[in-house]
Amino acid sequence: MHKIPPFKDMIVFEDDHLIFINKPSYISSLDERNSDAASLLSLAKRYWSEAQLCHRLDKETSGIMVIAKDPETYRTMAMKFEAREIEKCYHALVGGILQVDHKSIVLPLSVTKKGLAKIDMKEGKPAETVITTVKTWQHYTLVECKPISGRLHQIRIHLSSQNFPIVADTQYGGKVPLLSKMKRNFKFSKLEEEQGLIKRVALHAYKLNFDIDGKVYDVIAPYPKDMDVLIKLFDKHDS
Repeated sequence: MHKIPPFKDMIVFEDDHLIFINKPSYISSLDERNSDAASLLSLAKRYWSEAQLCHRLDKETSGIMVIAKDPETYRTMAMKFEAREIEKCYHALVGGILQVDHKSIVLPLSVTKKGLAKIDMKEGKPAETVITTVKTWQHYTLVECKPISGRLHQIRIHLSSQNFPIVADTQYGGKVPLLSKMKRNFKFSKLEEEQGLIKRVALHAYKLNFDIDGKVYDVIAPYPKDMDVLIKLFDKHDS
C-alpha cells in the first residue's frame, strides 16, 4: 500500500475559484471499481464540497492537476480544455540520448482491447506531442513533452515510437534503471534481486498554463521524491 498524504499537503496554489495540486503517484483520479482506496475526487470533495476535477492523470503519473471550486468555473475550464486553450507540460525521463527542440510527433492513436494505446494509421484518432530536450546524461534524457491532443497514454506511445521509451515504462518498451548498470564496482547481495531505481513510469505533469478573464495561471508542480532522487543519481553516476 502507498501512503496517501493529506489533501492540504498536495495543494501548490489556491484562489477563490481553483485549486492546483501536485498529485502523488498511485492515487486514482476517480473512484475505482473493486477498490476501497480513496480517489483524488473523494479527497478533494472532503476538502471542498463542490470540488470537481477539470481533467485526469493516469494513476502512476504524478504532477499538476487543477480542480474547480464551483460549477461555473468547472464549465469554463471544461470549455478551455475542449478548445485546447490550456498548455500542459510534462517531464519524462527516457532511455537513450535524445537531442530535439520543439519536435512535433504527429501519429494517430487507437486503444487495444487490453486498454493500451497503439499507433493506428488507418482508424486512429489524430494525436500530436511536441517534445524538447531539457537535459542529457550518458544513457538517459530528460524531455519536456507538450501534448496538443489528449489521447490515452499519448506521451508514452509517442516517445516509444521514436525509440526513446520512458524509463520503467515496461508496457511500451521502457527499461527499469539499475544502479549496477551505471556505478562501477557496484556490489549487491547475490541472494537478493537488485531493485530498480524507480518503481513506476518516470512521467510527471510539470506545469499548467492558461488564463481566465485576463488572469494568467502558470503553475508548476515540483518533482516528487522518486523522480528527484533518480535525476540526482543520473547526475552522480551517469554524467
